Amino acid sequence: MATAKKAKKPAAKKPAAKKPAAKKPAAKKAAPKKAAAKKPAAKKAPAKKAAPKKAAAKKPAKKAAPKKPAVKRKPNPAFMKPMTPSSVLAAVVGALPIPRTEVTKKVWDYIKKNKLQDAINRRMINADEKLKSIFGGKGQVSMFEMTKHVNKHLK
Repeated sequence: MATAKKAKKPAAKKPAAKKPAAKKPAAKKAAPKKAAAKKPAAKKAPAKKAAPKKAAAKKPAKKAAPKKPAVKRKPNPAFMKPMTPSSVLAAVVGALPIPRTEVTKKVWDYIKKNKLQDAINRRMINADEKLKSIFGGKGQVSMFEMTKHVNKHLK
């Protein structure tokens, strides 16, 4: 009986020893292939196309590390400073001093409420009588120009 137990134990040890040994050479073989792939990539133009794909695969691993220090962004105090709107702008957003961010939100609320955004090109705003005075007499302004015109009416 003792011989049967001894025979079973070495048999069990051999496959366990083979499994890690089989994994190690595979890992060693993979590393030289990557190094070999990098060398031709610098010499040949077609190989460079393959190299960025590998670099892209590595980038997600790098992105995971910076996620640890989660620091909340602080708003710029200049945007939070209450500004007094001109009498022309006050007709749209109100006469009380409010921050620039709130002015922009209220102007957008007014635009959406009155359906002044162009139907075809959504970046353009069709001005009504109140907005024409803010936009310097223009009938249509892009959303990027809008903030420039609105800022002229803030003190």
